[in-house]
Amino acid sequence: MPIIKFSPDNSLMSSGGVVSKVMDASGFSELNPVQRAALDAGLLEGKNMVVAAATASGKTLIAEIAMMDAVSRGKKALYIVPLKALATEKHAEFKEKYGKMGVRVAVSIGDRDSAEPWLSGFDVIIATSEKLDSLIRHGADWLPAVGLVVADEVHLIDSPNRGPTLEVILTRLMQLINPQVLALSATINNYRDLAEWLDAVPVKSDYRPVKLYSGVFHGNEVRWHPEKPKLTLPADLLPVFEIAKDTMKRKKQSLVFVSTRRNAESLAEKMGKVIDPFITREEKTSLVKLSHDVSHVLDHPTKQCQRLGECLQKGAVFHHAGLVARQRSMIEDAFRAGLVKVICATPTLAAGVNLPAYRVVVRDLKRFESFRGMDYIPVLEAQQMMGRAGRPKYDTEGEAILIAGTEEEAKRLREQYVMGDSEDIVSKLGVEPVLRMHVLSLIATTWGTTRESLMEFFGRTFYAHQYRDMTALERELEKVLRMLRKSGFIEMDGAGSGDFGEFVQASSLGSKGGAIRPTKMGKRVAELYIDPLTADHMMKCISEMEEQKKMGELSVLHSISGCLEMKPGLSVRRKDMENEKKDTLPAFLSRFSDRLVGRIPTEWEMDYEDFLRGIKLSWMLSEWMEERGEDDLMEDFGVTPGELRARIEISDWLFYSMQEIALLMDKRDVIISVRKARLRVKYGIKGELLPLVKLRNVGRVRARMLFSRGYRTLESLRQAPVTALSQIVGPGIAKDMKKQLSGPVSEKGDGSQRSLGGGD
Repeated sequence: MPIIKFSPDNSLMSSGGVVSKVMDASGFSELNPVQRAALDAGLLEGKNMVVAAATASGKTLIAEIAMMDAVSRGKKALYIVPLKALATEKHAEFKEKYGKMGVRVAVSIGDRDSAEPWLSGFDVIIATSEKLDSLIRHGADWLPAVGLVVADEVHLIDSPNRGPTLEVILTRLMQLINPQVLALSATINNYRDLAEWLDAVPVKSDYRPVKLYSGVFHGNEVRWHPEKPKLTLPADLLPVFEIAKDTMKRKKQSLVFVSTRRNAESLAEKMGKVIDPFITREEKTSLVKLSHDVSHVLDHPTKQCQRLGECLQKGAVFHHAGLVARQRSMIEDAFRAGLVKVICATPTLAAGVNLPAYRVVVRDLKRFESFRGMDYIPVLEAQQMMGRAGRPKYDTEGEAILIAGTEEEAKRLREQYVMGDSEDIVSKLGVEPVLRMHVLSLIATTWGTTRESLMEFFGRTFYAHQYRDMTALERELEKVLRMLRKSGFIEMDGAGSGDFGEFVQASSLGSKGGAIRPTKMGKRVAELYIDPLTADHMMKCISEMEEQKKMGELSVLHSISGCLEMKPGLSVRRKDMENEKKDTLPAFLSRFSDRLVGRIPTEWEMDYEDFLRGIKLSWMLSEWMEERGEDDLMEDFGVTPGELRARIEISDWLFYSMQEIALLMDKRDVIISVRKARLRVKYGIKGELLPLVKLRNVGRVRARMLFSRGYRTLESLRQAPVTALSQIVGPGIAKDMKKQLSGPVSEKGDGSQRSLGGGD
């Protein structure tokens, strides 16, 4: 095996093999069968590889060996993950292991309008698929130094949301820099198909360091696969509670997966009553403190926060996207420490952070799907949840239990999920909404300069490998090019001013010639990483705002709420339409109809419901700008703190994009309105507080406190003695404010160093 060679001042590894150093850093004395198979197949010989193995089988260590080998050869390693939370977790893990050895580890998940040149100084770079796509669009000059690309959870190419981006960036990277590609996958049927596409060696293994027993609970018992003595439980309570009681008697922890947030919360409340008798006095003391901390993460705790705190005191808790990131993190840490005994979660947890338990219960195996109603979830998704059972270093086995309501269902679940194989993964690239962004990106970065080059690129994708026949994709590309040209994002030689449909038919995408060029606007839209239809919508709104003098923040809010990235809007309830005690949606619409942008459909039109959802979203954000608290917004609009922050994060990028588009259109008055709206939504403040939030660590709460005490400008803060400010915001913040005020304060006021994770 290759020996790592480093410069004398690098304390990473002065001698010894890559494998042994990684093993030492990870605390392992020997390789497991999956890892040995990868090494035998040529991992350290530069071969592309697809490793298909079960959850917790040690795939990450294979990636670490390959990464350290790349670093030893003076190359960078790029680690692609599907989720920001996973990127953060991997960054902390790799930095802890290898930072002390001199390996520089970075994570890139933020700003999507930058090539981030600072990353050139790092050896291992962790990024989400979307962030990496953005870096490629911006022409990051450090990409040629990448010698290894690790695609974690590569089976998510099958996902309609994330799959196409992952597929496109892998295709681009293989053409652009031709790195070694290491794809890590769950056990899927067509892993060889994926390997053929990547020109990779397939490595398949059923090995699992912690043995997994799977079974279906019905008739008060579970029969296991592989076979072992069946589990028989009383019939006093519902199965999920009897299983939890049995788990507690064994002094173990469990994860329970349910289909919705509401189900997770309701189950956690009931679960707490069941397991509370098993919690020790010392644990109760710690849980009470944790309960207080978690429920007071926000400035104004919501009913959800209070509910979460009450659940925590009894050792059971719910976990879903409606919680803010800080709350989820605290829950996960408490579970890892053994303090929280049961987590009732939605399936997103299975695809997120590494959080194993001795026992996993999948209560809900059906999910509502549009046009199909309630239907069973895919086998691969269920197996991802089941794979969380068994904690390496703690357990020698793990148990995954599915719950059936009838004997017939029990038979189906056993055949489909316990004994059955997962589905083939299939490319989701060939649909118009997906292609819009990626075709414009290819043209903007000069990868698609002709029809022939576009078809050549897509001919190298997983889609082309699977389907061979490109006729359907070619038709979709024609539609996309028509839309991009009509919106003014591209120019095409020979198109003239005639009918574009006739032009496309006359010169097929597969023919040579016919140069395609991005316009200045088209190139900027590609860099901004927004859907071209969103950009087209913004351009129309900007023009209307200027022509009709609709310059207020509400006009900007309505424009943003109509963007594809903000859909769906907020669900409209009966009390939103009719309410004697509170304001209603029709009343809001009536008051501000003159500030809305675009045509207002009649209630008989098909898009009226979607229109109302967007109006309600605008209304909610306007209330947030008026400094309404998270508790009020949850009560009046049904928006959880986690969803609020997700909406704010998305809207912030859309505001920025709209501002950049208005700049190219030379609409100066609109830019001012957009900037004000952006800051007010980001911080949830009235306009009078805008000067104060330019200071780092001054958010809506501290700004309002300062304003109420008479400090309404930066100059008034400069003149104030630090002792006076300390009485308002505390000594540490006061000193930091004075330090900032001693020099120029950024006019952007973007609070780049402030997290959206609740309050100041």
